[in-house]
Amino acid sequence: MTVHAPIHPADKRPLTVRLATPRGFCAGVDRAIQIVERAIGKYGAPVYVRHEIVHNRHVVERLKAMGAVFVKELDDCPDDRPVVFSAHGVPKSVPATARARDMLYLDATCPLVSKVHVEAERHHAAGRHIILIGHAGHPEVVGTMGQLPPDAISLVETVSDAETFQRPGDAPLAYATQTTLSVDDTSEILSVLKRRFPELPDPHKEDICYATTNRQEAVKRLGEGCDLVLVVGSANSSNSVRLVEVALRAGARDARLVDDADKVDWSWLDGVSTLGVTAGASAPERLIEELIESVRVRFDATVIEDDGERETVAFKLPRLLTA
Repeated sequence: MTVHAPIHPADKRPLTVRLATPRGFCAGVDRAIQIVERAIGKYGAPVYVRHEIVHNRHVVERLKAMGAVFVKELDDCPDDRPVVFSAHGVPKSVPATARARDMLYLDATCPLVSKVHVEAERHHAAGRHIILIGHAGHPEVVGTMGQLPPDAISLVETVSDAETFQRPGDAPLAYATQTTLSVDDTSEILSVLKRRFPELPDPHKEDICYATTNRQEAVKRLGEGCDLVLVVGSANSSNSVRLVEVALRAGARDARLVDDADKVDWSWLDGVSTLGVTAGASAPERLIEELIESVRVRFDATVIEDDGERETVAFKLPRLLTA
């Protein structure tokens, strides 16, 4: 973190900082990171990880320093070292290939993503064609679509896609969603789909995960009363990007995504009297703490933690790592 010369207290103007609750790590991210850490502790370095374990540059760099090697595909992994699959999930072909190569693998797929996989398989077994609401190319979408044959799932990204989607033949329909989407955007897409296809059933549970929903609700509260909202997270983090969109939609005059405090352009705070701060589900709390410290260096900051949902969810680790 960049060190700046202190500003004399008399020269600091007042600034109210509202901290969103909840923010930062969710249970699925925490579990995935623990899996990599414990695998390195149990099996030694290197431990290979297929794709970024979560979408955060700081997390990935710290795990690299511990002995994790991040690769794009199993072809980049030796047979005799453990490999971890990322929290976003993988197509069925990936563990099948790992088994065929007799590799030791650990699946760090978030259990809430796995739930979507199970739902998709259930719909497919019932003869339904599945509409998947999500972003093309996102690892979670690739993983979900890879659970079933290519013609079993159609991807819908936008309201326009929902208007033009054509049912394949006379197949009954079902839908699932990427877990990190904007709740509001997804609702708009679903309203179009249900208008066109009234028989569409609801999922057993909402696919957008509790952590995404909670963080978006917290940011809506910030957006209603903040001049600027800073979202700590990486640009390839879907849930972090959505938080910026949600803040703007909720009424924030401005909202920005930053990797860390060093990426803040402090001119953004010109004329700002109330600053909102939050973090995507894959961003460590220390990045928030460093951002607040940088704010205090420049402003007479009053930090208020918003009263939001308190999360107590925890997911079990694979038995290989707890035995």
